[in-house]
Amino acid sequence: MNDFSQRIDRRTLIKRLAATATFLGMASSLPALHHAASRGKRMGIVVHSYAFRGSRNQKSKKYPPFQDAIELLEHVHTYGAGGVQTRVSGWSKDFSKRLRRRIEELDMFIEGSISTPKTKSDVERFESEIVNAKEAGATVFRTAMGGRRYEDFDHREGWKQLKKQAWKSLRLAEPIVRKHRVRLAVENHKDWQVADLVEFMKGLSSEYIGVTIDTGNSISLLEHPDETVKGLARYGFTTHIKDMGVQEYQDGFLLSEVPIGQGFLDMERIFKTIEKQNPDIRFNLEMITRDPLKIPCLRKGYWATFEDREANRLANALKWIRSNVQKDLPSVAGKSLDEKIEYEELHNHLSVQYAKERLGLKG
Repeated sequence: MNDFSQRIDRRTLIKRLAATATFLGMASSLPALHHAASRGKRMGIVVHSYAFRGSRNQKSKKYPPFQDAIELLEHVHTYGAGGVQTRVSGWSKDFSKRLRRRIEELDMFIEGSISTPKTKSDVERFESEIVNAKEAGATVFRTAMGGRRYEDFDHREGWKQLKKQAWKSLRLAEPIVRKHRVRLAVENHKDWQVADLVEFMKGLSSEYIGVTIDTGNSISLLEHPDETVKGLARYGFTTHIKDMGVQEYQDGFLLSEVPIGQGFLDMERIFKTIEKQNPDIRFNLEMITRDPLKIPCLRKGYWATFEDREANRLANALKWIRSNVQKDLPSVAGKSLDEKIEYEELHNHLSVQYAKERLGLKG
């Protein structure tokens, strides 16, 4: 396999990462590292951490896209990650067996990312993907059922229809995951608040349906990360770990993933809160390197899907957002494709390093 580590030797990589970090003003802001007690586990990598490198349509000759989950797994192994959470669509039984052998050889793990069935006719596809991915060793499957509600809908009725469809999908999926004794974890994407996911969990009351706890997404819905994690911890099956940076702009605030340790989230507290309820849960990095997202919470349209009382959250949310404003947020504007790929690689490496040294993910 022609992977990243073969094209760039370790010394060259370190020089490039250090130079990029210095250029971005990161190196001086990195917290002093100290050795943390090991949690006996390593951080996994979510496939979306390679938004540029992982795109099947990207044309970089220097950094060609990963051809499959095996190449992704082998790549993240080169810098100490413990496994991957990745898409499972289109896998054959033969591929799943080859992937499992590689996972065992590298002593890593695999989690799936899957779409729930929207109709009865889609259940067969869902079950087939579950069966093949389980053959590879996946027993936890992340799923997302919405997008950015404040961008997708201009009235509450549209969002209520999404929620109705989500209920239907989960009820179609539950007998399948129960049959195969695997766990389906619904992500708090920029769609569901804590109360919505708790409603799903209590309504389904299934030991096989839980939550993918994303530590940053719900900021876009004006929920503080501590509030999100505390509310969802008992239902967590897996995670999307990310640190976040914010800035104000005229219509609200900008929201950006940043390398772990460089944002305003208290990662150690978050880890302890989650592990208290789920000692064996895996922590998977989702470091999406991109331009900051605009959260237009000062515009009327932002509130179209919320109940009237939710607007009262604005003042409190802006208070903690303003107290955590950062001068610089990551941006890919003006960068070439290869530079974008190297930039996201830098962020992933910095995050895994921080997780090893400060959060004890080095088992």
